[in-house]
Amino acid sequence: MSNSPTVTRSTAMSLVSLVCVLALLHFGRDVLEPIVLASMLSLIIAPLIRSMRHMGLGRVSATFAAIIFVTTGIIGIGVVLTSQLVSVTTEIPQYRAAIQSKLAIVRQITERPFAHIEAEMKAVSSNGFPSAETVLQNEKILPSSQKQPIPVEIRKPQPTPTETITRLLSSISGPVGEAFLVLVLLIFILLDHESLRDRAIRLTGQSEVGKTIKALGDATEGVSRFFFSQCLVNTAFAIIIALALWAAGVPHAFLFGALSGLLRFVPYLGALIAGGIITLFVAAIDPGWTLAIVCMAFFGATEVLVANWVEPKVYGHSSGLSPLAVMVSALFWGALWGPVGLLLSTPLTLCLVVAGRHISALEPITILFADTPNVDDAHRFFHRLLAADTDAIVSDAQVFLRKFSFAKYCDHILIPGLALGIHDFENGLIEKTQQNKIRTTIATLAETVSQASYDSDKKHKRRSISMLDANVGAHLRHMRKKRLGRWQGSLNVPSRSVVLCAGFDSERDDLLSELFVLALRESHIDARSFSFGDRQEDPGKDGTDLVSTVFVAYPLASTLAAWIPIVHELRSSLPHALIVTIRLLSEEHLAEQSIVNQHVDMVLRSFEEGLAFVAPDRAPLH
Repeated sequence: MSNSPTVTRSTAMSLVSLVCVLALLHFGRDVLEPIVLASMLSLIIAPLIRSMRHMGLGRVSATFAAIIFVTTGIIGIGVVLTSQLVSVTTEIPQYRAAIQSKLAIVRQITERPFAHIEAEMKAVSSNGFPSAETVLQNEKILPSSQKQPIPVEIRKPQPTPTETITRLLSSISGPVGEAFLVLVLLIFILLDHESLRDRAIRLTGQSEVGKTIKALGDATEGVSRFFFSQCLVNTAFAIIIALALWAAGVPHAFLFGALSGLLRFVPYLGALIAGGIITLFVAAIDPGWTLAIVCMAFFGATEVLVANWVEPKVYGHSSGLSPLAVMVSALFWGALWGPVGLLLSTPLTLCLVVAGRHISALEPITILFADTPNVDDAHRFFHRLLAADTDAIVSDAQVFLRKFSFAKYCDHILIPGLALGIHDFENGLIEKTQQNKIRTTIATLAETVSQASYDSDKKHKRRSISMLDANVGAHLRHMRKKRLGRWQGSLNVPSRSVVLCAGFDSERDDLLSELFVLALRESHIDARSFSFGDRQEDPGKDGTDLVSTVFVAYPLASTLAAWIPIVHELRSSLPHALIVTIRLLSEEHLAEQSIVNQHVDMVLRSFEEGLAFVAPDRAPLH
């Protein structure tokens, strides 16, 4: 309870800071927009400048050459697009009749069902009831005609030539002035790039130099690569659409191709808007619907191909943001900064996501918006284990096992994932019902792996395990005995071909032993298991020569005293066998390794090391 005021105060300060940032972004739009635009353009031009510097140009020369090249290209494209746009606006009256007739057809097709429903509902509602007009006539209270008001028209005076020129200049000066400001800021940012980085590092302090350099490098390199690649992809997309429209005989194909490429910078919605505009224009110029449908189908197919095959090949699986994050960022920045915010939404959010990997204050943004959450495979396994999502766990395991061994799966996913829940198990934070579901899920996973290892030539359906005692390892051993017999296999095997796995009669030791048995048998090693003190499983002296290695579960600090004499007894019973134990790094409360070393022949660190240790002595299963 003493921490409650501190938490409340921290939450209040966070909310106040968030409100201040949002207010700054909204009310400082006129100042921040040119700076952000110039910064993003600098990231786009940076690869071009590096290429020119590799060609032998100096930093200043390469910077101005890149700026002149890009500016000239933008101005040239802008002039051509403007001329075509003016031409389209002058030709619109020619297509007005076609547009109106097709809109009437579309309206008739879409409104006909609703009109029919409305007529039926009116007929039903008025059945048996006089209309309002009839009632008024019967009661003779129809309103008398009133005098029509005299229409008044207000006309503005014709603007003088001076006012016309002033209005034209004011409408042009705004965008032109902002573009000039962005250009000036871009030049200074590119020329002062290294100095700006040094200032940012100095601002964060010497204690955070490494983290700051890493964050700046990741953000600039990631966003620069993504945005530059996106420009190349969208340019290629615009050229393809323009050539296709030109080949189909659509006028102003270059204009609509460029429009498609520009609108693709707006996530998801841009491509839909561009496709809709092209379809409407083609429908207006063509008397039928065939050309419009063909153009729409080609645009859609090209967009699907580029979005799902070309873009992943060019700049990775995705932009680094989840699809929902892209939409949310577009809505957020679009609401704050309008069209400019829509264009910059993805790179701005990507910068925040990258920075959140290094700055703790921005970490929630990375968790919420990153393409893949910052959760490793072990945590994901544990989360699905708590949710009893057995199908997902088994499916992921099968995908993993197509490339790697079950021993590696245990080392990197299964055992570390189980270790995450030990504290909750010991403190009663997981309910009994949920514990039983977890045990059932583990047993089902192990049974699936064991079925595949025992008979890989046959396809087995995963069996549902409905009832299970508290010891998963004992259950797995019992199931193996049902399949292979009392000794878990034949005793008529070559000498020193059997590997034993042993431990205390506890849930932890039995599970580790059984998992390692599965890992060994997957590699066709004759592995079997038993519990300490279970004398019924002793095959007698004739069976001692069959064992080459005994893997004993690594002791906990609380069981070390009982573990030592049992190991000595094993050594005397199996004098020719090696005694080995595996100290898993993901486990806690283990005994001191210096003491354990005195009683075993080898201490390994993973199931994979254990598998490699006995691999030269592997024998086929019997």
